Amino acid sequence: MTQLALGFPGQQIAAPDPPSGDRPPTPALVDRYGRVAQNLRVSLSDRCNLCCVFCMPAKGLDWLPTTQVLSDAEVVRLITIAVEQLDIHAVRFTGGEPLLRRGLEDIVAATTTLRTVNGARPETALTTNAVGLEGRAVGLAAAGLDRVNVSLDSLDRQTFVTLTRRDRLSDVLAGLAAADAALLGPVKINAVLIRGVNDAEAPELLAFALRRGYGLRFIEQMPLGPIEAWDRGAMVTAQEILASLSTRFTLITTDQAERGSSPAQHWVVEPGPDLPGGTVGVVSAVSRPFCGACDRTRLTADGQVRSCLFSRTETDLRSLLRGGASDDEIAAMWRTAMWGKEAGHDINDPAFMQPRRPMSAIGG
Repeated sequence: MTQLALGFPGQQIAAPDPPSGDRPPTPALVDRYGRVAQNLRVSLSDRCNLCCVFCMPAKGLDWLPTTQVLSDAEVVRLITIAVEQLDIHAVRFTGGEPLLRRGLEDIVAATTTLRTVNGARPETALTTNAVGLEGRAVGLAAAGLDRVNVSLDSLDRQTFVTLTRRDRLSDVLAGLAAADAALLGPVKINAVLIRGVNDAEAPELLAFALRRGYGLRFIEQMPLGPIEAWDRGAMVTAQEILASLSTRFTLITTDQAERGSSPAQHWVVEPGPDLPGGTVGVVSAVSRPFCGACDRTRLTADGQVRSCLFSRTETDLRSLLRGGASDDEIAAMWRTAMWGKEAGHDINDPAFMQPRRPMSAIGG
């Protein structure tokens, strides 16, 4: 039996040895280790209107030429194949910044008309920096979007500028409020902490989220930006995040057996004299990998399938689309791509190499 790290110290999950052969045995997106991908991340643009230090170099990136980016119709066709033929149950739209996609509402609306193999409507979600969300939240809700996750790493204006290289904190806060008012919830916040920059803000971020009824997840900084930006010593670990939160809050561990394929480990936050209770999550992709329960497949803005966030290989579906391939042929190629998924990302292996693309070009 091959052992895959699930995400807790000393705990392992058993996965079957990879079977022989190079073709998946079922119509679903199954890999050689028995994991089934039912969660699709769709990057709609590699462009972004922020320039976060852990995502991009200060000079920015060279964006994909428009001709290489999938059209709205091409995106919808691939999502349709994923939902109707490959049994994808959840679709999350990402970027870059997905709000920069003019046809976002139309893509969401088309997705919500689809039905899975069992006749269910796929769940839809959006991961965004919320710049521009204030004016589009109502329209996205009308299109059928279920919920949003907003990236917010600081509540201090100057620290926000330091991290994003843009003075847009007020826009992000307005976008959060608009999403909540449009019932795109439960609204969730994703926060990345960097040692010596915003790591002291963990308790205040949680207090902010609790007061407003937002969900909050802290995410360990991952090596997905500029090579020079990744410093393991600057990464604030899950253990350190919990220690910081515990200086102000009482946290109760939830039953980890219920975690399933969720990347976050959650704690119940007991209410205090001036704050309601709630929950907080920590995604410990670096210090406690959880590859054994992964259920994700990823589609980049230029039509490449990635079986893992950290993959150094991709499968080109755009060429199939534009070359006249049938839906069945595209589905078969997608299955083959997922069948070859590795057991884990090996991020803690000395031989680990970052993906060739930065996070903005991959999609979250």
